[in-house]
Amino acid sequence: MTKKEIVLKVASESKLKQLEVKKVVQKTLDAITAALAQGQTVELRNFGIFKVKQRKGRTGRNPRTGEKVPVPPKRVVTFKPGLVMKRDIR
Repeated sequence: MTKKEIVLKVASESKLKQLEVKKVVQKTLDAITAALAQGQTVELRNFGIFKVKQRKGRTGRNPRTGEKVPVPPKRVVTFKPGLVMKRDIR
């Protein structure tokens, strides 16, 4: 499902204009991204938790040449689904 499909679904179910829904969806995603960029945890009850974790640096391997390559440490976003989501997906 794309962002556009989400906007269309919410607009049709809420009787709001697509443009208004699109702005709200985008502002929501922007707020989540900004919080994660600051290292905060974003918890959406019954949906899940977004967290930023630090991956350690390691030594990787170039699959084409077999040469060892250093992989620097980096921050990654993880998602843990909430109980309601887990229940509904099963």
